[in-house]
Amino acid sequence: MRLVLVGPPGAGKGTQAKFLAYHFKIPHISTGDIFRANVAVKSSLGVKAKNFMDAGDLVPDAVTIAMVRDRLAHHNAKRGYLLDGFPRTVPQAEALTNTVTDLGTQLDAVLELRLDDEEVVRRLSGRRTCHGCGRVWHTELDKPEVEGICDACGGELFQRDDDEPETVRRRLEVYREQTAPLVDYYADAHLLRTIDAYGSVDSVTARGIDALEQAAAT
Repeated sequence: MRLVLVGPPGAGKGTQAKFLAYHFKIPHISTGDIFRANVAVKSSLGVKAKNFMDAGDLVPDAVTIAMVRDRLAHHNAKRGYLLDGFPRTVPQAEALTNTVTDLGTQLDAVLELRLDDEEVVRRLSGRRTCHGCGRVWHTELDKPEVEGICDACGGELFQRDDDEPETVRRRLEVYREQTAPLVDYYADAHLLRTIDAYGSVDSVTARGIDALEQAAAT
């Protein structure tokens, strides 16, 4: 299956991508991994991307799309893949449509993880990261035994700037402006499947598998 995962920050896309990719036996392809791999091997695209990142600029769509195209043409993606973090905008979605067509394939489904704003704020603003080992805890969902102290290494926990409630709300505004229109784009293409992202990881995974298997059967 060739799949795309969309949803707001805090919806659990990264976690669900791993479980869904494992279930369907396809590679989980994240844009972060693609960028790091290209920069690490100093590919021509990686060098271009690093120049923009070092200057504090956004990497242009043309470079990002070229990296994604190269990754989708890789031999282990020929039987399918799950894209996580791309596309983020309608122009990127249009470029992806052209890319998969050029490769002689097509997307099978787009899975939207739906979560309301207040739940996103609750999930992200409750996260605490360990200064020592980087382990992430949560003030409600995954508490350490001693408040403010990491069970794993004894390090002090802190709240990252991008997990502050005000910052999370700004991230949601950006999501609504740039990424949420993908929902209508893929609904119009009859590819969209939407599930609630509430509940345990296992329950969300089960909903996702069910929705995608139904999509594959149509």
